[in-house]
Amino acid sequence: MRKFLAAISLTSAFLLGACNTVQGVGEDIQSVGRAGERAID
Repeated sequence: MRKFLAAISLTSAFLLGACNTVQGVGEDIQSVGRAGERAID
C-alpha cells in the first residue's frame, strides 16, 4: 500500500508540474483519481 501511495504521489506531482492552466490541473486530478479507482478494483 505504501508503494502505491508513493507512486500516486509522484505521478500527481509530475502531472501537476506539467500542466499550465487551471483546467489542466482539474483534468490531471481527475485522471489520477481514475487511476486510483482502477488500481483499487
